[in-house]
Amino acid sequence: MARHRPAQLKFAPADTPAQLATRHQFRLGAQRIEYTLKRSRRRRSITFTIDEDGLRVGAPWRATQRHIESLLGSHALWIDRKLAEWQARRRRPFIWEAGTSIMMLGEPLTLAWDPARLLTGRDGDRLCVAADTRDPTVLAARVVAWLRDAAQAWFEQRAACYAPALEVQVAAIRLSNAKTRWGTCHPDGRVHLNWRLIQMPPALIDYVVVHELAHLREPNHSPRFWRWVASILPDYEQRRVALRRDGHRYLIA
Repeated sequence: MARHRPAQLKFAPADTPAQLATRHQFRLGAQRIEYTLKRSRRRRSITFTIDEDGLRVGAPWRATQRHIESLLGSHALWIDRKLAEWQARRRRPFIWEAGTSIMMLGEPLTLAWDPARLLTGRDGDRLCVAADTRDPTVLAARVVAWLRDAAQAWFEQRAACYAPALEVQVAAIRLSNAKTRWGTCHPDGRVHLNWRLIQMPPALIDYVVVHELAHLREPNHSPRFWRWVASILPDYEQRRVALRRDGHRYLIA
């Protein structure tokens, strides 16, 4: 999703890169925690982000390592809790075989081989995979291809539904394979949406679609931006919480 980019700081040396990422460690109780430190000329404050990739620290160029580690220590309980939550949320490896289930628009579909089919397709609560082999690699490729096709059609339909109300023009909807972002947009009207969203309930998909389309009007997260989102989805805050809390539960990959 689009982010506000603060004004460039004046005190950064002219010959420094705009951003630099390095790996570090700090002691948290009896364990040592690795984290990625991203220094930026544009950043004004120190921030902590924890997701499936672990701990990331964003900092201005001017921030000292000692100050960063002091803040890490003062937030140790929060960091420990969030890292534990992400560890608990890690999905077990998905087993690609007939009889297992995938999620489609928040509902389970049971995978089934169907060598008589020419194309993979849905039959009630089953997804019948067209293949004359039971190779898990083939199954995975056919299912993901079907999900991506479904995602493209669904996202285009939802964008067409909401764009007029937001008074924006969508140049194209393209699928993203990002690991940590659900969507991004570009000033020229291109919107990228993560194909994995198609596994989630429609309410969560709509939140991401509306969020990205609203960025075509407001390329930041200002109060005006959220007013546009609320004009379409008055309950957007509940949807945003549900996406952050439960979104991972629907995903196979």
